[in-house]
Amino acid sequence: MTSLQDSLGRLDAYLGSVRTDGVLNLIGGKSSEAASGAVFQSVSPVDGSVICEVAKGGAEDIDAAAKAAKEAFPAWRDLPNAERRSLLHRIADRIEERAEEIALCESWDTGQAIRFMSKAALRGAENFRFFADRAPAARDGQMLPSWTLMNITTRVPIGPVGIITPWNTPFMLSTWKIAPALAAGCTVVHKPAELSPVTARILADIAHEAGLPPGVWNVVNGYGEDAGRALTEHSDIKAIAFVGESRTGSAIMRQGADTLKRVHFELGGKNPVVVFEDADLDRALDAAVFMIYSLNGERCTSSSRLLVQSGIAEEFTARLVERVNAIRIGHPLDPATEVGPLIHWDHLRKVTSYFDVALQEGATIAAGGERIGEQGCYVRPTLFTGARADMRIAQEEIFGPVLTVIPFDTEEEALEIANGVAFGLAGYVWTNDLTRALRFTDRLEAGMIWVNSENVRHLPTPFGGVKASGIGRDGGDWSFEFYMEQKHIGFALGKHHIPQLGKPH
Repeated sequence: MTSLQDSLGRLDAYLGSVRTDGVLNLIGGKSSEAASGAVFQSVSPVDGSVICEVAKGGAEDIDAAAKAAKEAFPAWRDLPNAERRSLLHRIADRIEERAEEIALCESWDTGQAIRFMSKAALRGAENFRFFADRAPAARDGQMLPSWTLMNITTRVPIGPVGIITPWNTPFMLSTWKIAPALAAGCTVVHKPAELSPVTARILADIAHEAGLPPGVWNVVNGYGEDAGRALTEHSDIKAIAFVGESRTGSAIMRQGADTLKRVHFELGGKNPVVVFEDADLDRALDAAVFMIYSLNGERCTSSSRLLVQSGIAEEFTARLVERVNAIRIGHPLDPATEVGPLIHWDHLRKVTSYFDVALQEGATIAAGGERIGEQGCYVRPTLFTGARADMRIAQEEIFGPVLTVIPFDTEEEALEIANGVAFGLAGYVWTNDLTRALRFTDRLEAGMIWVNSENVRHLPTPFGGVKASGIGRDGGDWSFEFYMEQKHIGFALGKHHIPQLGKPH
C-alpha cells in the first residue's frame, strides 16, 4: 500500500505545472486567461495552502466559449458514429492511464479520502466507455405505422449545452454529464465548481490529447453569479445540466427562462435509511454508516436520516455510536483515512453550526459534534439522537458527516417521517418482508430506492430525484432523452383523402 509520504511526493510532481501556470480556461481548443485578467485561488482544505491561481471567467469568456461550441457543433453532430465511439474510448483509456494523478489531485483539492477518489477516477473512465458504446444507437428511433402513413422517429442532438458541476467528487460527476452529451453529438461549455477546479482541466486536456476537435469541449472557470449566470442566460446554449444545491437550481431555472432553456437538475437530498425490526441488522448497520460517513458525508445520496424501529432502536443506536467513534479521520492522502477535511472553511462553519442547532432543539450529540484542530477543515463524524422529525437537523440538508436518528413504531409512521421533507432523491429500506418492501417503496417519495443495499450504481438505470431534489434523469437512454430532440417523420403510403378547401364546385 502506498504510504502518505509517497503520495505527497507524487502529488508535488503532478501539481508542478499547475502551480506554475495556474488553471486557465479552455476555449476553442486554446488555453486562455480570463478576458478581464482576474484570477482566484484554489486552496486545499487539508492545510489551507494555495494550490494554484485559477482564471476567473465572466460573461465575455462564456460568450467566446458558447460561440466556439456553436461553431464546432455541425461537424461534431455529423461525425460518423463509429468515429465518435472510438474517440470516447480513447478518452477512457487516457483517464485510466492518469488515474493516480487524477485521484491525488482531487483528494488534495477537495479533502476527499484517497481510498474513494482512486475509484472515482476509474468510474469516470467507465462512464466514458458506457456512453461510447451507446453512441452508435443514440439516434435510433421507432417505426409507428398507421393506415395512411409510415411514421418513424429519430433523435438529433439538441446543440451546444452548458454543464455546471459541483465540488464533491467533481471529476466523476463531470464525466457523468459530459460523456453522454458528447456521445449524443452535443458540444459542451463546462463551468466547474470554483472550489475544485483542478481535475476538470485535467479531464478536458485528456479529451483533447485523445483527438477531440477544438471547440467541442470548452471549460470556463469562475463563480456562479458571474460565469454561471452568463452560461444559463446565453442564447446559443440550448440546455443546462446542473448538479448542486436546490436553491441554485431554482435560480438557474429563472435565469434560463427567457431563452426557454431545457434543464436537468440533480439537487439536494435528505435521504432516509429505514431499518425495520426484521432486517439483517449487521448489514443494515454497515450500509447506514457507509452511506453517510463515506465521502465526508458530502454526497447528494447520503443517508442522512436513520429511521429505526423502536424495538431495536436502543441496541442499534448503541452499536452505531461505537462505529461512528471508531471512524478514522486524517490526511486524505493517507490510505488508512476514512474521513478527511470538508471542502472549505465556509462549509465547515455551515456543518458545525448544526451542532448548536441540535442542542437548542433538544437532541443529543451522541458522537462527534466538534471540529478537529485549527489548520484544516476537519470535523468529527457526528451522530444526533433523541431527534424528532420536525427538527431542523431532520429537515435540512447538512451535507457533511452528520447522521440524525429518529425512532418509529409502525410502517405508516416510518413512511410519514420519510416523506415529510422537501427532498426526494434517494431512499434505503431494510426489511426481510417482501410485501412490506413492495408497499413501502411504492409510496416512498424518492427517485431512487435501494432495498437491503447501499447505493450501488448501475449505469443503465435512471438517476435523479423528485420534489426539491431535481428534474430529469441521468443514465442509459435517459441521458440521451435530455441531450437530444425527438423528431417525427411521416411518409404517406398512398392516396389517402386530403380535405379540399377553396376548390370550385
